[in-house]
Amino acid sequence: MKDITATFGTLYSPVKALVIYQKNSPDKSIYLESYDMDKNGYPTNAHPLSLKESTQLANALDTSDELKRNFLKPLGLLPKNVLYISPDHDGYAIWHTPSQKADLFFVESLGISNGKASIPSLLWKASKNTLWVYALEETTAITEATPLYHAPFFNLYEDGRVCMGTVSVNIKTDCLLEEFIALWEQYFFNSYFSHLISEKSPVKGNIIQLWQNLINTRKKFPMKVLIKNGQTLKKLLS
Repeated sequence: MKDITATFGTLYSPVKALVIYQKNSPDKSIYLESYDMDKNGYPTNAHPLSLKESTQLANALDTSDELKRNFLKPLGLLPKNVLYISPDHDGYAIWHTPSQKADLFFVESLGISNGKASIPSLLWKASKNTLWVYALEETTAITEATPLYHAPFFNLYEDGRVCMGTVSVNIKTDCLLEEFIALWEQYFFNSYFSHLISEKSPVKGNIIQLWQNLINTRKKFPMKVLIKNGQTLKKLLS
């Protein structure tokens, strides 16, 4: 016979049970009762949750996967294009990308071919579930006073928030910073631009003609078509 108990998973024994009572009144106040568990797993010694037990419970919750501080943690030195990080479990990051050529995709009804086109420098803000994108002037330094412009794309709300449509966003609670940034940029550029949400063009002139003239050409993005949105970087730090 071979003893295989060492291959079993870790055994957890019940030591404490909590019961929450809610008052049947408009204020819906609650009362928390704690039970010790005997060696057979039965609740005993009912009593109000003590301060010590509350502290132990808070410490246990703080070590849960949801609150691990890996979210938005950089692999090494902070990437140079990252401007701000709020690293708690409801946090966000702000970063920028330079003007570049990018692959863009459009629904057929817009009459714009898919392909590469020059795009302006962009400023990104993203949480686990939401993305905002703005355009920037070509400047050597970005400060809190840097003015923001409407990003010259479809599928954006007036405040810069991106409508992701049917894109399945899957950002893990322990997602490291570099992966977080790469995933959001992939979600944005690999989805199809389809419509103007407010029916108001985010650029001066006709946005469809703008991209028809830029796609699959060597033309630089015409910065003169950008429109200021009245915001600065400082307003995003909240």
